[in-house]
Amino acid sequence: MQLIKGNTHKDQRGFVRFVNDFHFECVKRFYCITHQETSTIRAWQGHKLETKYFYVTNGSFQINLIKIDNWRNPSKCLQSLNHTLYDSVSEILIIPPGHVNGFRALEADSTMVIFSDMLIEDSKRDDFRFPSDYWSFECN
Repeated sequence: MQLIKGNTHKDQRGFVRFVNDFHFECVKRFYCITHQETSTIRAWQGHKLETKYFYVTNGSFQINLIKIDNWRNPSKCLQSLNHTLYDSVSEILIIPPGHVNGFRALEADSTMVIFSDMLIEDSKRDDFRFPSDYWSFECN
């Protein structure tokens, strides 16, 4: 897990959020996810090769990630790392290849933009999913 920190600027014209150290040369696509409720947990999906970049545009999300030891039969004892992204803090969470992730909104109607370094066809061939209860989703 890596964070790219940004900043904010406010003046009489309004409010600007930015992450100037995020470079788009590797990004091939993006999509947005909105959770209307805080009870929904999306877990566990990951990739051997794909990198994902998470940025919250509204509300907040808790994101958990786990480094996989064996893609065919991963240990159920693997430890998760978690981080919370807020729309008030301008930062991008990078989930590198070799990890699965799970996330949930901490506020109703939270929205997150996810950038990917793979086209959808390539991502589908690199997609690994495990049952939502395979690992515990620790809450902050």
